[in-house]
Amino acid sequence: MSKLIDLSHEIEHGLETYRGLPPPVISDFLSREASRSHYAAGTEFHIGKIEMVANTGTYLDSPFHRHADGADLAALPLERLADLEVVVVRAPFEQGRAIDAPAFASVGDVRGRAVLVHTGFDRHWRTERYFTGNPFLTEAAASLLVERGAALVGIDSLNIDDTGDGRRPVHTRLLAAGIPIVEHLTNLAALPDQGFRFFAVPPKVKAFGTFPVRAFAKAD
Repeated sequence: MSKLIDLSHEIEHGLETYRGLPPPVISDFLSREASRSHYAAGTEFHIGKIEMVANTGTYLDSPFHRHADGADLAALPLERLADLEVVVVRAPFEQGRAIDAPAFASVGDVRGRAVLVHTGFDRHWRTERYFTGNPFLTEAAASLLVERGAALVGIDSLNIDDTGDGRRPVHTRLLAAGIPIVEHLTNLAALPDQGFRFFAVPPKVKAFGTFPVRAFAKAD
């Protein structure tokens, strides 16, 4: 039987994903107790309510996130989001923040595949350390992945770009090429080097660029 490997962080009330963005507010819209008056005796339901920014938890960026004329969440083809063959790039953050083109040059064919960058930075999730000095891809690395036809790129870090660079060159290059980005992945250490497929499908929301996903891998 296939093995499923969860690669997503949990979302809960008050979670801080990115410094400066408001955390989600999760509450009852209809509590179980209040619902009882609507149904037969012994029957109850819960309807929850969540208010959050799109960049919460483990999320996917569509081209619309960066480019006004890019594909939004509703326009993304499932072929870019689900059942993707995978290439894993191991780039421990202790060896340096900037992950440059040579790290991807020898990983083999990436055309039509998800490229997942395993830095190990997710160990700092929900700590102060997570918000400073994140590992990131360089513009040259992004250009190489575009040239080689990657279908999706993900990373287990605060941001795929250097947050000190306001140009956000990696977002700009990848999303202009129609390549979705998944940030704040976790548990990439559990992935084998090959023999599995990747899934990260957001809701089909029109005129929206980013949304949380339940990212996971399916290993044979």
